[in-house]
Amino acid sequence: MSQTTSQSAVIAVIMLVCLSAGLAYDRFMGANGPLISIIYALSMGAPLAAYELGALLPKWRYRLRRMPILVSVPLAEITYLALVCAGHFAAGSSLWGVGLLSDGFTAAAIPSVGVLVYALVVSAVIVSIIKVRDLLGSEVLVNLLVGRYHRPVSEERVFLFVDIVGSTGFAEAHGALRAQELLAAFFAVLADPVATCGGAIDDYVGDMAIVSWPLSRGVERGRCVQCIFAIQDALAQDAQWWIRRFGCLPRFRAALHGGQIVTAEVGVDRHKITYFGDTINTTARLEALCREIGADVLISADLLSRLEDLPPHIHVRALGEYTIRGRGKPVVVSALERRILEQVAA
Repeated sequence: MSQTTSQSAVIAVIMLVCLSAGLAYDRFMGANGPLISIIYALSMGAPLAAYELGALLPKWRYRLRRMPILVSVPLAEITYLALVCAGHFAAGSSLWGVGLLSDGFTAAAIPSVGVLVYALVVSAVIVSIIKVRDLLGSEVLVNLLVGRYHRPVSEERVFLFVDIVGSTGFAEAHGALRAQELLAAFFAVLADPVATCGGAIDDYVGDMAIVSWPLSRGVERGRCVQCIFAIQDALAQDAQWWIRRFGCLPRFRAALHGGQIVTAEVGVDRHKITYFGDTINTTARLEALCREIGADVLISADLLSRLEDLPPHIHVRALGEYTIRGRGKPVVVSALERRILEQVAA
């Protein structure tokens, strides 16, 4: 299931909740009939869907996602309520304008206290759904709901391990709490590049994030490679903010590998989708190899050979064979580097 499909499923849930809430309000509160209620509900749900797709208030949404939950939840609730009111105004004024509502313009366009309270409850439900989505990820949430991995599944995936450089030294200099703030801000930056490149953040382990794609999607147009340099660009765009906030611009190491793995849903009290097999272990070893040989980005020859349309601004530098722990035969690896503009022009 693609990241786009997973996001679309969450949007569909939002619209379904709004539609059901509108019909329920008409049924129990005696509003203006089901057709009018459907128009109101869809008009009030559309801004929420646009907001979640990033088409509406993208910068504000990005800031909210970087805030602590105790701060972001109330602000998200206020944001949703404002969007609902805007949708209500658009629907009411349109319905009044074409003569489908006999009440005055104010009654049609401005939500009553009862409607606001009801909208507050509905938006709280939607915010809860979104927060669960944010905790698990869109793809993981949908896969858990449909039970795709209730039985183990053998599949091919691409894995990207992203490890922030110097986090231990930062913690020693500034303390563990400050280091955790740095990690949280860094992980927040990953969200948009990963989503844009069709990947999913599967887990955070210490100062490392694990990103994955179904293999066919990850190699298409070199998405898994594009993701790495999109993260670099996202960090560079906010360089001044990082320097003001933490005194440095974070750097990271990254390793890419792909192949056959087994995916399964595990746990009883807390369900989780996890991966088993040599592919993910090899990716972890390649990330450790980055540190040993001083490379920022490494990719296995196995995955490199399957990539489609590697971005032209990326240079591949072959490094040869390396023996890594836990693997019988050597792994052929290459470093990925950004070409300078003069090289691309030539």
